[in-house]
Amino acid sequence: MASLHVSTHPLVAHHMLVLRDPATEPPAFRRVVRQLTRLLAYEATASLPTTDVTQRTPLAEARGRRLADRIAIVPILRAGLGMADGLLEIIPDAEVWHIGLYRDEHTLQPQEYYNKLPPNCGATLALVVDPMLATGGSAVRTCEILRDAGIGRIAFLALIASPQGVATLERDMPDVAIHVAALDEGLNDVGFIVPGLGDAGDRQFGTSPH
Repeated sequence: MASLHVSTHPLVAHHMLVLRDPATEPPAFRRVVRQLTRLLAYEATASLPTTDVTQRTPLAEARGRRLADRIAIVPILRAGLGMADGLLEIIPDAEVWHIGLYRDEHTLQPQEYYNKLPPNCGATLALVVDPMLATGGSAVRTCEILRDAGIGRIAFLALIASPQGVATLERDMPDVAIHVAALDEGLNDVGFIVPGLGDAGDRQFGTSPH
């Protein structure tokens, strides 16, 4: 699993417990999703290319570095929206492209229902975000859509992944870096990550059945 990066940061481990707790209400859940995404993003973007620049300060000139990439954030709807918000807090100049996929409950295959990529996808790096990397089908399909649009570099960020989902994404998209907060035991018989945290979309947006 050369492309897999599982965070070992103590704050990531701490916040993951809050997400897993079924007593965590949607407002707190959304806040922690944003916090975890920022922490993952610091690790996922540590080696981004930069250009040397000179910036005038109130006192003198300072040498610095500016990001060289044109970055697109690509949340997989709907659960990826909270992670996109977290990324925008630290990369406010990024573009946001939306791709909507749902998983057929019988076949577990991704079904595309929404695609809002710009006519000219000029980004040099796409950061795909989805809280759960379960079977890997939606992740692969999203990366295929981006590849077809001419995006050469892609990184995938998830909060929790299953070994099966990681294996699928690595097999079909071997050059996509995968950054996750936790790698769980596996999938149950309906394709949910175990122990996981439940349905990330429902828990973010308050639509869990009661």
